[in-house]
Amino acid sequence: MLLTGWALLCLLSGLAGYTVGRRRGPRRCDPAGNPTFATLHLAAMAAPYLRGGLARDSARRAARHLRALLGTAALAVTSTDQVLAWDGAWESTGDAHVRDLLGHVHGVLAGGRPHLVAGDELFCEAEDCAIRSAVVVPLTVDGRVIGALAAYDAQVSAALVRAATEVGQWASGQLELAELDATRRRALEAETRALRAQISPHFVCNSLATIASFTRTDPDRARELLLDFADFARHALRRAGDLTTLSDELTCVDRYLLLERARFGDKLRYVVDVVREVLPVPVPFLCLQPLVENAITHGIRRGGGSGEVSVVVRDLGNEVHITVEDDGAGMDPARVREMLNGRPPSGESGGIGLANVDVRLRQIYGQEYGLVIDTAPGEGTTVRMRVPKIRPSHG
Repeated sequence: MLLTGWALLCLLSGLAGYTVGRRRGPRRCDPAGNPTFATLHLAAMAAPYLRGGLARDSARRAARHLRALLGTAALAVTSTDQVLAWDGAWESTGDAHVRDLLGHVHGVLAGGRPHLVAGDELFCEAEDCAIRSAVVVPLTVDGRVIGALAAYDAQVSAALVRAATEVGQWASGQLELAELDATRRRALEAETRALRAQISPHFVCNSLATIASFTRTDPDRARELLLDFADFARHALRRAGDLTTLSDELTCVDRYLLLERARFGDKLRYVVDVVREVLPVPVPFLCLQPLVENAITHGIRRGGGSGEVSVVVRDLGNEVHITVEDDGAGMDPARVREMLNGRPPSGESGGIGLANVDVRLRQIYGQEYGLVIDTAPGEGTTVRMRVPKIRPSHG
């Protein structure tokens, strides 16, 4: 269940009312003397860690802010089978309670409902222990209980039960967003793996055949081309995240063009025009080579003659604009739309690559960052791509 704006408002107003007058626990950052501001500040402090998912480190970092939200003597976060975090000032007595914690949350994990713990369930030998009762609430993602939040104090009031329930629901919303982020990252990784697999086998075979043809007539050239092929393969097939640098992408494109130039000879001319300032900018992994491959496929091979491919990269303030252009045969715009919808004509790996790059750009940066393609039969093709200079938070 994702936390809606209304639910967040309820959390803020409910917790603000609950925390007024409470002094126990970490001191709240409240320069304006406004409880709602203090609640919002603490929620904002905990949110980034919860967005990291339910893991030991993220739970430990979030726990102190969640405890401050509730103002209780101690607070714990668990998964379904282990204690992930304990935050409380009474560490000498906390060890005993941590040992019993999974027993306290068992009912919550099984039934998905808040549970009160008191009396013999929370027995402590230390006479000065401030922990005499607790409320345990579930942490859920997509309807599944994945853990629990336990708030410990001297006495559990009805107000604390409501507040802990609200915090548990809010934390669950953040954990669900973390799960969505993880699913999105897995989808992007799958897209990248798919693109690696779609690198044209014809290109690989033709490059090796071209290199072989030079082994007798020009061994030094064959050696250089073999090194270029190794560099290209190393970049295209390496294990990588969503992003790399523009410099690395341009190196991959340079090796690709050198190999294609060896194959086509004077039929292929190319120009790469880049301003140095943008070389460190992060860009999606393997995003330029498919555009250049498409230009050669439709600009040179389809035309049956010679042609020129240009790659131009410009610095436009907050964004980098990249243009890949050819002066070849061009395409029917309807055919381009089919390509971007993932339905390229059989055997056209360049079309598959265009769709893949378009999808990843939109997933990483937003729908307004897809490819823009201008083309017409006999008019060549221009593909435009723009990327923000600021690294995406998930990258």
